[in-house]
Amino acid sequence: MQTSNKKLFIFMFAAAILGVAAGSFINSPRASASFWSDLFSKIPGFSSATTTPTSTSRALGLGESYSAPSSYEQSIINAVKQASPSVVSVIISQDVPVVEQCQAANPFANLPPEFQQLFGNQFNSDLTVPCQGGSKLQETGAGSGFIVSSNGLILTNKHVVSDANAQYTVVLNSGKKYSATVLARDPKADIALIKINAVGLPALALGDSSQLELGQTAIAIGNALGQFSNTVSVGVVSGLSRTITASGASYGSETIQDVIQTDAAINPGNSGGPLLNSRGEVIGIDTAVVSGAQNIGFAIPINDAKKDISQVESSGKISTPYLGVRYIPVDSSVQQQYSLSVDYGALVQGGNGQTAVVSGSPAAKAGLKSGDVILSVNGTDITQDNPLSNLISQYQVGQTITLSVLRKGKTITLQATLAQFPNS
Repeated sequence: MQTSNKKLFIFMFAAAILGVAAGSFINSPRASASFWSDLFSKIPGFSSATTTPTSTSRALGLGESYSAPSSYEQSIINAVKQASPSVVSVIISQDVPVVEQCQAANPFANLPPEFQQLFGNQFNSDLTVPCQGGSKLQETGAGSGFIVSSNGLILTNKHVVSDANAQYTVVLNSGKKYSATVLARDPKADIALIKINAVGLPALALGDSSQLELGQTAIAIGNALGQFSNTVSVGVVSGLSRTITASGASYGSETIQDVIQTDAAINPGNSGGPLLNSRGEVIGIDTAVVSGAQNIGFAIPINDAKKDISQVESSGKISTPYLGVRYIPVDSSVQQQYSLSVDYGALVQGGNGQTAVVSGSPAAKAGLKSGDVILSVNGTDITQDNPLSNLISQYQVGQTITLSVLRKGKTITLQATLAQFPNS
């Protein structure tokens, strides 16, 4: 024990001397980085390359300025600068009741005064109670959107502008305000297009969401919490082709397929804002966030909205093709559960009190039945990566499609003419 303590003392004493010597070298006007380089070069595993500071890696001292951003940082900065003028806030206003104080009715007013005194002053003439006194226009919510054409066409979420009785105001990045008109709401997707009376606006460039890869940069810009406009958050594309069920008090619940998952922070109020790549192109429309999770948000692929934009620009409305079946995507587990001979396709089946084939729909007119497995549309197989809904969305209202259907072990062919998706 004593021998060990003596060795420890000698080591500590030597270390102290080394520290003093090093300090004198460092504080000396002639001290240089080569001192540390020479010292550590004697130790195996160290080299001068790992110890000599450079102009770009040294720690900042007092009075020194931040060095130039890296190429990655600069790409983010450039993308935000390019996109921000095109991102807008969407303010929702509604007529709400005005509560006033009204004089309370005295239930004992017809009694003689001597009897009224028995009840004290609780119903005197000065007593008032809350009552409704008309209504006033008041801000009740906020979302985001972005300009897609210079003449004032703006893309946002359907759930942001879902109330037909509300009034909508668009606030540009410059602070200028415009009254907005809802042109169209997609009956199938959480997409809507609104219009303001303005020209010469900066439109955002639309990217190609079919080329997305896991891990690539994702930038969200929007009106976070309805009060922090043009808030920027950065993350990555953390998932593709997700299916989620989004819900809200004003619009119920809706199942959204094939959405992008991202860890770029998306907050209430970001809905309808753009999700960008590092080039500043829109790759998605921010739509939902998982409550209670840590940075799990979702965006609708921008390619899903391109068709809607084109239709509204040409005809002023969105036409969405509709087949009219409820189905379960078939995989190996569904195949085993229902004793099917295939592990792909769409099993036509109802549930929760809803029929498998909607009465009067194109599917009903084509002869589809509960228990059928739709294998392909116009020769393209239905798979997990290419579900029936995606294939149907590629066609126009009024087009006739050919369905390959497995029914009771036999493959048959049916023809269906697509109709307009019902608003209900």
